[in-house]
Amino acid sequence: MADAEQLRRLLEATARGDDRAFAELYRATSSHLYGLLLRMLQRRDWAEEALQDCFVKIWQKAETYEADKGAPLTWLLTVARYRALDLLRVKRPEVEMPDHDEEFSLPPLTFQDEAQDPLARASEGQGIARMRDALRELPQEQREAVLLAYYEGYTHQELAARMNAPLGTVKSWVRRGLARLREALDR
Repeated sequence: MADAEQLRRLLEATARGDDRAFAELYRATSSHLYGLLLRMLQRRDWAEEALQDCFVKIWQKAETYEADKGAPLTWLLTVARYRALDLLRVKRPEVEMPDHDEEFSLPPLTFQDEAQDPLARASEGQGIARMRDALRELPQEQREAVLLAYYEGYTHQELAARMNAPLGTVKSWVRRGLARLREALDR
């Protein structure tokens, strides 16, 4: 995996139309993006379609990346996340909400079997390990809300119904969880 400075240079060159830089950017980051897409979409065919769409978007919009606003990989993962959410809105059948008395629990956040975790399989850098550690530090509600929102594509309304909590509370969990993740990753 290329470091942040290399990715920044590749994005800048891609913005200038350098197809070699774009190919190198693809080689350096496609596994990360695919891992996220596969986790969010739960289907290889959708993840592959979304990955292709992401790189078309990256080629077209590379000039919009601003280094002072975030790391290059974060920007790339954001492009992938939004593409996955768009696909889910179009292809996912209406989400069935659990009954109020049905208990909801997210599978435990364990990464003991790295081969089964597409995100771990797709990544080799320390950034993902740091993210996992930061996620483990979050209170359970915040962790569930962030994971469901960002990896499963749930809207705030869907989260509120799924977690049997008021909409404002769920929004706070997501906002506070993201803030705590940001703080943990900045350490």
